[in-house]
Amino acid sequence: MKLIKTAIAACCIAAFAVPAFAQSGAANFPNKPIKLVIPFPAGGTSDVLGRLVGDKLGKALGQTVVVENRAGAGGNIGADYVVRSQPDGYTLVLLDLGNLTISPSVYPALPFDPIKDLAPVSMLAYSPHLLVTTNSLPVNTQEEFAAYAKKNNGKVNFAAAAGIGSATHLAGVLFAQKSGIEWNYIPYKGGAQALTDLVGGQVDATMNGMVATYPHVKSGKIKLLAVTSSKRLAQLPDVPTVSEMIPGFLTGSWQGILAPAGTPKPVIEKLHTEISKIIQLPEVQEKLTTLGAEPIEMTPDEFGTWMKTQVDDWAKVVKAAGIKIE
Repeated sequence: MKLIKTAIAACCIAAFAVPAFAQSGAANFPNKPIKLVIPFPAGGTSDVLGRLVGDKLGKALGQTVVVENRAGAGGNIGADYVVRSQPDGYTLVLLDLGNLTISPSVYPALPFDPIKDLAPVSMLAYSPHLLVTTNSLPVNTQEEFAAYAKKNNGKVNFAAAAGIGSATHLAGVLFAQKSGIEWNYIPYKGGAQALTDLVGGQVDATMNGMVATYPHVKSGKIKLLAVTSSKRLAQLPDVPTVSEMIPGFLTGSWQGILAPAGTPKPVIEKLHTEISKIIQLPEVQEKLTTLGAEPIEMTPDEFGTWMKTQVDDWAKVVKAAGIKIE
């Protein structure tokens, strides 16, 4: 009986010690460098935002934030690396959430469940995809482009930045489904590489995040036909939305930071609080606006609910297209 009482007492102490430990861990967090994984090559939207936020987060927390690019499989290689990391707040991932919420539908053998295995920390920003073409393509509007693609069915090459099954690929799939056209999807590891080939004329068109794409438009290297936001952008009032031709069309890059599931809630909350402060800084908001991105504020719980809805919505598009990646 004495042994049983001792065991029960020990369990009780342990139960009370867990929250105390978590609180203590958050109070002392961070006491070493934090790794921020970007699961795409350098130069893309996630990379640009990751380095902007990572630098300021490191200063706010008093520790270095090391940005590490781990590209491949539409962002899944980097995400899987974070899923398998210690859930202590020292390994985070910043990525295009469109890719993450599409992956469960296109990868039957995906080694992780983004809803169960990742903990939302902070939504950062939304930027629309830009529908762009190479300068040599004989079109100047999205209507002309759709007509050209129909006339040349199966001959237009569409760059799937970040690979087959990525958010940019599915944006192209949705556009094709709604326009009644077919084209060839050319996979790339990231948006920067896709844009390089678009500028060079190796591919005909793409939809890619505004942050990485607009500088090429501004320099005159590629043509901008439309934006995929729900309304015209204040920065580009003369550029139509895709929804003006295809009602209800909305795609883009929703950038967010997540941690491995099981990361203590106080640590998640501390990271979220600091990141929220960074996103609200006037210079950061000005930078995001310049890049064509809109700051977005969500609590970790709201972020999680948003992800579940996105997974369900994109599953319908993927099923209609019959996309599966083994």
